[in-house]
Amino acid sequence: MKIPYVNLSLQWQQEKKELLPLIDQVLSKGQFVGGEEVEIFEHNISKLCESNFGVSFNSGTDALIVGLHLLGVSPGDEVITPPNSFIASTSAITHLGAVPIFVDVLRDQNIDPSKIEKAITKKTKAIMPVHLTGRMCRMDEIMSIANKYSIPVIEDAAQAIGSKFKGHISGSISDVGCFSGHPLKNLNAFGDAGFLVTNNKDLAESAKLMSNHGLKNRDEVNSFGFVSRLDTLQAAILNYHLKNLDKVISKRRENALVYIENLDSSNVYFNDFQEEYFDTYHTFVIQVDRRDELKEFLELKGIGSSIHYPIPIHLQPASAKFNLKEGSFPITETQAKKILTLPINQYVTENEIKYISDMVNNFFK
Repeated sequence: MKIPYVNLSLQWQQEKKELLPLIDQVLSKGQFVGGEEVEIFEHNISKLCESNFGVSFNSGTDALIVGLHLLGVSPGDEVITPPNSFIASTSAITHLGAVPIFVDVLRDQNIDPSKIEKAITKKTKAIMPVHLTGRMCRMDEIMSIANKYSIPVIEDAAQAIGSKFKGHISGSISDVGCFSGHPLKNLNAFGDAGFLVTNNKDLAESAKLMSNHGLKNRDEVNSFGFVSRLDTLQAAILNYHLKNLDKVISKRRENALVYIENLDSSNVYFNDFQEEYFDTYHTFVIQVDRRDELKEFLELKGIGSSIHYPIPIHLQPASAKFNLKEGSFPITETQAKKILTLPINQYVTENEIKYISDMVNNFFK
């Protein structure tokens, strides 16, 4: 049996009959940048995220950079964030000349709210929680701290489109929510894509300008921006995928439940279903001893897997200037040696997940 970690080629095979006419329609209009498809997408995404405004970008990283900038983050400022995210979270901070102040995480891999307050200084300009794996952070506790100190919050929700915590959808709780439409995400484009949502009209309008050189119109620019706009074709693909997002999330949650029911929890830790959370399972991550051996064993059995992420950000060579050593964030560092991501995509069958679970259980037996 061969079970790939992801199966984007199968996604295309199942969708191309409907997508090819849509792609042809977009290209035939000759509108390759901006236009109606982008406007429709921004409206759709703001509605989904229960926010007043949505602004599209060519990546989730650019959405974070612009979002942080518009919240006032500038050189020398500090932004509190976890050290176990994808590198883009921290790079967005450093590109603005700001300094990431890392805070360790809970067992579910999300930032530990109880450690945030101690990390706040006079230089703290923002808090950036990262909703890792499709589970939201404990936003009620985070917002309580942020409100106490009047610090804006920006959600890195790249992995959490449609996720909820205590009934509130990702991106809607903070000042700004930023998302990725990368091909591996639950809501995916056929290339890089991203967007942010907010209830702040001025921020949304400024973000829109910044994504397109800062152009007020074809000939006027009040402030210099970037070329970070979303391509029209990717917007059309995202609009199509938005129609199927509920089904994608539902299937991934069904797949997660099969894992939860079949994995031996005495050897394997995983996030199970909890009343407070509506997890969308961008990834299904287990934490185990002998992780590297298990990964090799699964490969021999034809099972693809991945690690998100084996080297914490504070231990990356790029972070050497922050003078953080091994042992600085023990929970993150311990998890980095234990985490393994199993196939959870919507094309994995129930029998395949049972087979994967059996192989994991047999390894420890």
